[in-house]
Amino acid sequence: MRLFILSAMLPMFMSFAVISDDIKSAHAFTFTSIEGSPLPLASFEGKTVLVVNTASRCGFTKQYGGLQTVWKRYRDRGLVVLGVPSNDFGNQEPGTAAEIKNFCEVNFDVDFPMADKVHVKGENAHPFYRWAARKLGPNAKPRWNFHKYLIAPDGKLVAWFSTTTSPTSTEVTRTIEKYLVRAPKG
Repeated sequence: MRLFILSAMLPMFMSFAVISDDIKSAHAFTFTSIEGSPLPLASFEGKTVLVVNTASRCGFTKQYGGLQTVWKRYRDRGLVVLGVPSNDFGNQEPGTAAEIKNFCEVNFDVDFPMADKVHVKGENAHPFYRWAARKLGPNAKPRWNFHKYLIAPDGKLVAWFSTTTSPTSTEVTRTIEKYLVRAPKG
């Protein structure tokens, strides 16, 4: 029983390990899903991933609707939108995982994958966020909720978009389309 519990928790502990400078792929990182199970970014290998730190009580919360729109538009072509709740900016995500999930489903019909709440800034930031800041430089660090990172199908971090950039903006959608691996249906 102890071995089972330890092996189930190993991905969670690994995600908080020291970030090595030789990590080349976002696929090396694991979040915990909002339902509580491991959510390795490696499970999205071969897909383009838009990682967005989110908050339910923010002036930008309506971007959930835009994220859902982008997810619906491009998921059949290989896009994954990953919402990552964080309470780091203005304490605008105080809820539990269940409350956050319910809020997103009821208010925005969100059905894209969501992670459990994490820190996205500072020394307690999730390792993915520390790695992304190291890879793309200090200007690419989240400065508020709804900061966006784009990961190519091979796991390379290829772009970032500020909070004020709508997920449905031409800038974001053109960049997503550049990295999609499947042709549109129809």
